[in-house]
Amino acid sequence: MKSLVRIAIYCVVLLGLYYSAIQWLIVKDWAREDFSYGYLIPPLVLYLLWEKRASLRNVPLQPSWTGLLPFLAGIMLYWLGELAGEFFSVYVSFWFVVVGIVWMQFGWRMIKAIWFPLFIMLTMFPLPNFIFQKLAFQLKLVSSQLGVGMMQLYGMSAFREGNVIDLGFTQLQVIDACSGLRYLIPLIVLSILIAYFYKTAIWKKLVIVASSIPLSVITNSLRIALTGILYESWGPAVAEGFFHGFSGWFIFMFSLAVLLAEIWILQKLVPEKRKHDEQWREPASIESLSDTRQQGKSPLLYPPQSFAAILILALTLVFSQGIEFREKIPAQQSFARFPLSLGEWTGTRQTMEQVFIDTLDLSDYTMIDYEDAKGRSVSFYVAYYESQRKGESIHSPETCLPGGGWVFNQSGTVTIPNAESGKGSMVVNRAFMQKSDYRQLVYFWFPQRGRILTNAYQMKIYTFWDALTRHRTDGALVRLITPVYPNEDIQCAEQRLQGFTQKIVPVLNAFIPQ
Repeated sequence: MKSLVRIAIYCVVLLGLYYSAIQWLIVKDWAREDFSYGYLIPPLVLYLLWEKRASLRNVPLQPSWTGLLPFLAGIMLYWLGELAGEFFSVYVSFWFVVVGIVWMQFGWRMIKAIWFPLFIMLTMFPLPNFIFQKLAFQLKLVSSQLGVGMMQLYGMSAFREGNVIDLGFTQLQVIDACSGLRYLIPLIVLSILIAYFYKTAIWKKLVIVASSIPLSVITNSLRIALTGILYESWGPAVAEGFFHGFSGWFIFMFSLAVLLAEIWILQKLVPEKRKHDEQWREPASIESLSDTRQQGKSPLLYPPQSFAAILILALTLVFSQGIEFREKIPAQQSFARFPLSLGEWTGTRQTMEQVFIDTLDLSDYTMIDYEDAKGRSVSFYVAYYESQRKGESIHSPETCLPGGGWVFNQSGTVTIPNAESGKGSMVVNRAFMQKSDYRQLVYFWFPQRGRILTNAYQMKIYTFWDALTRHRTDGALVRLITPVYPNEDIQCAEQRLQGFTQKIVPVLNAFIPQ
């Protein structure tokens, strides 16, 4: 009875601490088709624990203070996720805290006994958004390239620019849904489960799991190729609605059949040696039985590790709710007032479709195409986020520009001298892109509360620090693009873009809170 009460106390404190993260996971993350498999993971974990119920009764109970290490790591990750606005850190925090509680309460032998259910728990957490976007983008490009190769092998005339496939009579856009990521992760999880239950040599298990990755990419490319082949006869219906969903389901089931066939082939090529296997079970030790009897007569919070864990969780919950960590949203001048005239540059304001605004989840933005007296142009785009809390983050151009067929030939950073009204230089990202005969030079950077940052990892670190010390997480993305004209070399475009950057940064400072 006391054990049930103790478990109830753990559940209540954990639910209070991780309520917002669990709610977001169930309502937001798992509702996305890419991660809808997450709904199946908790019942799967419970089944795996239930399946081991007989052997778990015989595991000696040896409470250990060593479990405090992953437990405290989880608490640190909790604060990092809460302040830096990253749900993934909070998710992993939850996992570490659970592992630490089990370790402290029951000992290392229990961790060894249930290592696989604990490992599978990790698969229910979506990847961080900036990692997910990069991975999905790369998979789209690979799937598009292989899909076009399959169509050409079939005899079709197909060409690819980024994730756009030109079939002559139409163009197919390989969107995020076709990246294959929504099939890759579930297939990897499925291959891990198959390998776990497949009683064989460890190298065969590793082969099965490793093969799921190229298998998923190849079968997804096959799906894209079939869509292109059938499009000519069946029209747009094969790329949307029921047929699109059914093709994804069919490809996944086909991949499962291939994994099972792979097991059959491995069994035929390298058969297992026949032997009489008996599942090893550790007998109940006197120490284990003694622990059980002691628990029946012990106080509610026995062993002392339980008291320490519940106390730390309760204090964390009190601090997270009682201390005011709410953001201070700074006053910001609307970008609708951004000037269309900058010296010799004259601009024309552009607008973005609402669907893209909703996807980017930004607070304010502007897009202006500037042109100088010689007809040379610079495309200016800035997106401002008044908050970068959990679920809201800046989308880097590195994950979207190449999707239109642009190839990054050169990328890195460049120093812009006298960029802030003579106050000094600043470092920005630089990329030279090419598509067919068209060339572009791109600068982009992330103004974040008085800093100029160049990558997502810097943004996460400073967002955490500024949320803790300044109660602010606002920030922006600035992107400048200029064509490299046929009659000029890249150095001319470089000088033009640097000169424009020097003019626009002081103006930007009046619109982006410092």
